[in-house]
Amino acid sequence: MRKIFRTEQSLRDTLEIWEYIAADNIAAADALVDKLEDRLAMLTASPEAGRARPEFTEGMRSFPIGNYVLFYRPVTDGIQLIRVIHGARDISSDFFSPES
Repeated sequence: MRKIFRTEQSLRDTLEIWEYIAADNIAAADALVDKLEDRLAMLTASPEAGRARPEFTEGMRSFPIGNYVLFYRPVTDGIQLIRVIHGARDISSDFFSPES
């Protein structure tokens, strides 16, 4: 079975998104996280479904979900989730540095 490998930053991103939405509506926050998980499961089966994003880093791909963008890298036995970022942000390669 293919897996989702999450970076520490992607875990922080997801938690921050959940907390922000949950401040107003816990059910909506839970529903968004469920949608993210469903989309990630789909990407493990079809990792090339996302848009190639070599401008950020080699092998990077992105896939939108609502107002957010999943940034991931296909790996041998699944995908590595790098970041979950709001699509309205001015995203640059700095978002993907080891310090981020």
